[in-house]
Amino acid sequence: MEKKFILTESGYLSYWFGGKQSPDAKCLVFVHGMTADHSMFDKQVECFRNEYKIIMLDLPLHGESRNYINFTLSNIADVLDALLELENISEVTVIGQSLGGYVCQEFGIRYPEKVKGFVGIDTTPFGHDYYPKWERAILSKISFLSSLIPYKTLIKSISKGATRTDYAYANMYSSVSKLSKKEIINIMDVSYNELLKRTKTAEFTFPVLLVIGENDHTGNVKKYNYKWSARSGHPVAVISDAAHNSNVDNYNEFNRVLAGFLSM
Repeated sequence: MEKKFILTESGYLSYWFGGKQSPDAKCLVFVHGMTADHSMFDKQVECFRNEYKIIMLDLPLHGESRNYINFTLSNIADVLDALLELENISEVTVIGQSLGGYVCQEFGIRYPEKVKGFVGIDTTPFGHDYYPKWERAILSKISFLSSLIPYKTLIKSISKGATRTDYAYANMYSSVSKLSKKEIINIMDVSYNELLKRTKTAEFTFPVLLVIGENDHTGNVKKYNYKWSARSGHPVAVISDAAHNSNVDNYNEFNRVLAGFLSM
């Protein structure tokens, strides 16, 4: 994978581009979750790089895009569109974990003609209909509550809470420990505020697959996904022996599920 960047009005966004480069190769875009980075998809790159073009991002405020300012879901969706134009790619399957799923949903709303499919990994839907008022209130206070936790305890808690296996824990700890406490709290504040701004339920005409870890105990992610599926008809795939970072915890099973979706 070749490391590249795109310069925007808000700063540099780092991304990685590689995989099969034949003109007819389809493209997968992987977007990581909150306080993670592009490396959470290393096992997916290994699995799919010989068949697909692949793009991975470091989202603003994360990884090697930490100097990007004014991060919103709408502006990063526009930057992703510009990135695809730069790489001469007209259609993609977007695959987003947690916060990355919000980015993918926003991109799907703004550029539906460019989305071949969407895989949401342990993410949650847009729309206040899904979230009772008291749950929205809690989401709005997560950054403040997290700010009360000592830094070392916080990064261990984030890493442990999102993972089940040693490999996934080490991957998450590596990314989150590169962030200062101030950066972590800012990421949480921006991410949840952006989600709460999306008051309307999103409807997609392209294929959607919802993926959840069997042992995902992050908030009410599993509950939200089953509600999402019941209302939209989108199928849910449960990854066994996996927590919130299910594509990292049980990457072999996740890769089989993703391959099945891509073959449809």
